[in-house]
Amino acid sequence: MHLSPTNSASMATGRKDSTSKGGGVRFNDNDQPTPGSPTQRDDQSDTSSLIAVLEKDGSYLVKAGFLRSHHCYEVTFTLPDVPALGKEPSCLPTSSPSRKPPNLKVRRINKTLEGGLKVTCEYKTHQEGVLQEEIALGTGARKETRVKVKFQAKVIDPHHGTPVLLDGVKCLGPQRGIHTRRGSDRKKM
Repeated sequence: MHLSPTNSASMATGRKDSTSKGGGVRFNDNDQPTPGSPTQRDDQSDTSSLIAVLEKDGSYLVKAGFLRSHHCYEVTFTLPDVPALGKEPSCLPTSSPSRKPPNLKVRRINKTLEGGLKVTCEYKTHQEGVLQEEIALGTGARKETRVKVKFQAKVIDPHHGTPVLLDGVKCLGPQRGIHTRRGSDRKKM
């Protein structure tokens, strides 16, 4: 095999000659999310939110993607219209008694123009791994009016990089006191 000087130089730099025909990348012309996409643009507030997906058991699942451990996040998701929730839905206490404060707290619940709900939560990551939290939304103490929402995130160690956040997820920063405790523990060693 014999290469001409221009071809060998082109191969060394990884560039194609101007006469070569290469393929191209074509992007979709519309900015609409693909069906089943985990995010949706809320044109009224100019912010994005995750979409809660209905599960077989009647609960909803929200996947927040990758997050860093020991950080605080604001997560906004949209729940489709659920008539059982009534006109004034709120976050109900969970049925499992826990001594520690919850990592997922509902901050706001707003109605959307389509009839669903836009829920804004604060989530504090506390360890690495695939973590799941649950909240219950409803209008009263009756079980029939409750809707269970499962929140899932893949949490990585803060020293393994910064994940790209999904639309609807906003990092509020590291949890206070976490890094100072770790720093003082290292100094004692």
